[in-house]
Amino acid sequence: QVQLVESGGGLVQPGGSLRLSCAASGIFFSIYTMGWYRQAPGKQRELVALITGGGATNYADSTKGRFTISRDNAKNTVYLQMNSLKPEDTAVYYCNADLTYNPTHWGQGTQVTVSS
Repeated sequence: QVQLVESGGGLVQPGGSLRLSCAASGIFFSIYTMGWYRQAPGKQRELVALITGGGATNYADSTKGRFTISRDNAKNTVYLQMNSLKPEDTAVYYCNADLTYNPTHWGQGTQVTVSS
């Protein structure tokens, strides 16, 4: 059974930082492309960042230079370091595991709220 469990969300002031974690089980983690997506109220889910099994990364324009995605294959975990957070970063953040020709998996989401 595949499980993606996110943690690390919470309330932070503008300009602050948070680190999200996503622990995966039930998949051959190291070959999956892992991604972080977010969904704000009334908006569609959007890509935040992804990292391939080989370590290549891709970021949404809105997060470049502020967010960093990384992975630890020994721990089956992907991270999202979020710095210089803005109120518009407020959303539920979801972890995603994707591999060509295989089902895509999602975590349950973790709330990030940026507010003073």
